[in-house]
Amino acid sequence: MGTGNVTIERAPGATRARVRGIRSLRRKDKVNRSLWGDLLLFIFLGGTAVFMALPMVFAINNAFKPLDEIFVFPPQLFVRNPTLSNFGDLFMLLAGSWVPVSRYLFNTVFITAAGTAGHVILASAAAYPLAKHSFRGKKIMFATIVLSLMFAGQVTAIPNYMTMSWLGWIDSYASIIVPAFAYPLGLYLMKQFMEMIPDSLLEAAKIDGASEYRIFWQIVMPLVKPAWLTLTILLFQSLWGTDGGSYVYSEQLKTLHYAVTQIVQGGIARTGAAAAVSLVLMSVPIAFFVFSQSKIIQTMAASGMKE
Repeated sequence: MGTGNVTIERAPGATRARVRGIRSLRRKDKVNRSLWGDLLLFIFLGGTAVFMALPMVFAINNAFKPLDEIFVFPPQLFVRNPTLSNFGDLFMLLAGSWVPVSRYLFNTVFITAAGTAGHVILASAAAYPLAKHSFRGKKIMFATIVLSLMFAGQVTAIPNYMTMSWLGWIDSYASIIVPAFAYPLGLYLMKQFMEMIPDSLLEAAKIDGASEYRIFWQIVMPLVKPAWLTLTILLFQSLWGTDGGSYVYSEQLKTLHYAVTQIVQGGIARTGAAAAVSLVLMSVPIAFFVFSQSKIIQTMAASGMKE
């Protein structure tokens, strides 16, 4: 039996249509990835970043300006004759206070750490059943949480004060720390993020014999690390800048923010110290944010999951 050559001929019209389609796709790729488009996008994003960084750059330069440069008009963005006299004046004023600076610093660190850690744990523990369990009143409870996001802190200031007074927590650490536990945005954020965890993963853990507590701490919390890191940044910045408000009256319980703001309210002569205060107060939250932001980006890139 002999074999012959088989020739397959394609219709010229189909071939030309295919070539045109390929060229069209190449043109679209070329348009979407053009050098000028990337350059314009880079310029726009770079300009936006510079504009957003101007207040921070201005605050940093102001902290090192002598008084004659601080009061110059129009204001200058960059310092010409940098000096450390503003920080020296600030430390001298703090050293002259009748309550040690270390006490103010301890109050601030303790309130910030306790309030942030307590809220992250409480919000995560409350968000887990709302996201992954069914029980009576779940929808009403979550609707109440969402509704509470609409109220500003000034609206609930009087009820909070009455509650703290009834509990006997006025002029104590608890009057600042405990209300931080009830930060509604944290509970909402954790609940929405936990809903993205596949139910099949939790069911597999239950089949393997894992308890609810083990599932929560060893499976759920590592997977929602970007959420609670973001929540930590938000609450840390809020508590670091608190001054006690209307709840704390004893000088021994005041925070560092209250101390430095009271010191710099001594007139024009303390303007340089006030500029140094602004840099000192903003440096810690910024450093904490930069450190946590890298962790968030790394976690989001490594912990993606699909059903």
